[in-house]
Amino acid sequence: MLVALPALNDNYIWLYQRENLPLIIVDLAETDKLFAWLVANPTPIEALLLTHEHDDHTQGVASFKQHYPNVPIYGSQECASKGATHIVNEGEIITPNYAIQVIPTGGHTAQHISFLADNHLFCGDALFSAGCGRVFTGNYQQMFEGVGRLKQLPDDTIVCPGHEYTLSNLAFAETVIEEKSAVKNHRIFVEHLRQEGKPSLPTTLELEKRINPFLQAKSEQEFIALRQAKDRF
Repeated sequence: MLVALPALNDNYIWLYQRENLPLIIVDLAETDKLFAWLVANPTPIEALLLTHEHDDHTQGVASFKQHYPNVPIYGSQECASKGATHIVNEGEIITPNYAIQVIPTGGHTAQHISFLADNHLFCGDALFSAGCGRVFTGNYQQMFEGVGRLKQLPDDTIVCPGHEYTLSNLAFAETVIEEKSAVKNHRIFVEHLRQEGKPSLPTTLELEKRINPFLQAKSEQEFIALRQAKDRF
């Protein structure tokens, strides 16, 4: 089971659960939506994963800990002050029911990490559908290398970003990608989804390689030029 739970303006709280196993929660913008979902779908919780320190991904953690004090909360060192109880920067998290790969994807924040559970990639603000996060650190090399690590994952990887930015990202992608047909076709598809109130996510790495200019950047310099152009778009 995979649920993109809308939160705040355009965030998603991701819920992932293999059949009959406890739930994994990724990023927690708020708890009202989560607690309402848990009331409707009672289930034990295995872990809360935090991709980075920004408030729109962590401001529900304090309330969550009051209700679920025994659930481990994983995040990088920058998330310690936001409530992370288990500090991870890379490698693997082994819980009773899951083996979760931790992938360094800094650049949006210095210690941003992404999580791979089974073939589900929870990438916070490192990678979006048809886009990537702003490089608030100014460390474009770190961002380029992090996105490059994600690009190496299998094509059938299910990509679960932290925001509903797909339409605006596709609008930019259409101005810079040479082969525009996939971008145009996906924009029409996403417009229908959004009109129906449905998320455009998750996506797949195979699709993203065709519609995401940042995954197509062949050099750090090209990546920087694209990211700075997107900032001005």
